[in-house]
Amino acid sequence: MPTELSSPPTLFISRPVHRTLTKRVVKLICSAFLSLLLAACVLLFVLWLALRPHLPRFHVSSFSVTGLSANGSAPLTFSFEVAVRNPNQEIAVSYDSVFVSVYYRDDRVGTAVAPAAGPFFQPPKNTTVISGKAAGVAPAAAAGTVAREARAGSVVFRLELASVVRFRMSTWDTHRHDLHVSCDVEVGPDGLSTVGSKDKRCYIYFL
Repeated sequence: MPTELSSPPTLFISRPVHRTLTKRVVKLICSAFLSLLLAACVLLFVLWLALRPHLPRFHVSSFSVTGLSANGSAPLTFSFEVAVRNPNQEIAVSYDSVFVSVYYRDDRVGTAVAPAAGPFFQPPKNTTVISGKAAGVAPAAAAGTVAREARAGSVVFRLELASVVRFRMSTWDTHRHDLHVSCDVEVGPDGLSTVGSKDKRCYIYFL
């Protein structure tokens, strides 16, 4: 009779139970850590959006100049009003003294003898008006050009303001930032700002 072949014995590989448990625990810890890290990142992003300071907004309310004579040799006197808006809901802005200069192209043609505004504190959602005067004489090379442009219809000056600011909320505040504001203003032959320059928004940058 043919000999029956017996099936090979089944091998069972036993894995230590403690290794499997260790891997599971490590996976759980890693998953929990990643979940907490993700939640923390989301929370920080939301807080950053809520507390991120919005830059103040500067608009030229009025601007005028006297001394636009026929040959441009007369002293120039500038009068201005600038509206400063703090758009933040919870954050206030603290300003040091505000200094003002007026330029024609790259030539300074007016400087305020004293700061246009002393140190002041601006609460959230507040509008503060800065007004003042600046005086000077256009350089000889630019005086004739200023006079010719005035006779032709308009002259563009650049009003620049500089200050140091801090953003504040409760007991928290930022470092001091050097704030610079640049406003292009067009004036007509009468020395008054044109309609297109009224309430024109200024350019802001920090150094």
